[in-house]
Amino acid sequence: MRPPLVYHPQYSAPLPSTHRFPMGKFRLLVEHLQRLDLARPEQLHQPLPVPRRWLELVHSRAYHQGFARDQLEPAAVRRIGLPATTPLVRRSWLAVGGSVLTARLALQHGLACHLAGGTHHAFADYGSGFCIFNDLAVAARVLLMEGLVRQLLVVDLDVHQGDGTAALFAGDERVFTFSAHGANNFPRIKQVSDHDLPLADGLEDGPYLAAIAAVLPDLLDQVRPDLVLYNAGVDPHREDRLGRLSLSDLGLLQRDRMVLEACLRRRIPVATVIGGGYDDLNPLVERHAIVVRAASEMGAFL
Repeated sequence: MRPPLVYHPQYSAPLPSTHRFPMGKFRLLVEHLQRLDLARPEQLHQPLPVPRRWLELVHSRAYHQGFARDQLEPAAVRRIGLPATTPLVRRSWLAVGGSVLTARLALQHGLACHLAGGTHHAFADYGSGFCIFNDLAVAARVLLMEGLVRQLLVVDLDVHQGDGTAALFAGDERVFTFSAHGANNFPRIKQVSDHDLPLADGLEDGPYLAAIAAVLPDLLDQVRPDLVLYNAGVDPHREDRLGRLSLSDLGLLQRDRMVLEACLRRRIPVATVIGGGYDDLNPLVERHAIVVRAASEMGAFL
């Protein structure tokens, strides 16, 4: 069984050629997966922009309107690190809608992958670190509001702490947040997740995988979520410009296999997002394809 994949052609909104965010990776990712026969037409699902009422389950109207109308203070725009152009505004609303759709498809099929998402540095009233809206937080709140789930677990293995997600769900027992991240990496001031796993600079495949394996199964058994929202950021890779950890391609694949198998063996559906990664486009796209490759191997569990 092939997992559903969520993608929209407008995900790669144009940015100045000198901008360091790799916005072209989304288009190149789906093309790469198609060449590998990991993204057939029948697998692809196209999202609609997130409705305002859903976005406002997480973000204030003043904030999202200020961003959409390019009326944020210059300091707030600098903190986000992305310009409020019309294509980027539309792309942001589409990507949040994509994570909601991915979560729904995961509940239906057991596993679904978003070829974007993971904007975990966005807080209720401001964005940060290339993150405008917190897509997984919106997806969680929508599913809870609709009664489709009662308990969720966010597994965030991006190298940067999911600080916005942790803050948004502080005190909300319906959403358990787990973040394994570089202890000395961005953000400088960490929030408090339900379970934080800070990792030392330079950590390689073996110790990294052992650290995750020592935590994740117990969390799944303790929390017993109806759905796992998995941020499969590839910035723990040893070649990542902002990562400071030392995982290989194989290490990332083993990590993603481990997370997906741990969930699916327990009959817990999983929705994945690609999270962060900062490198030249071609190697970066190959790394982001790893979670889809791992998902395509999970047919026996579905």
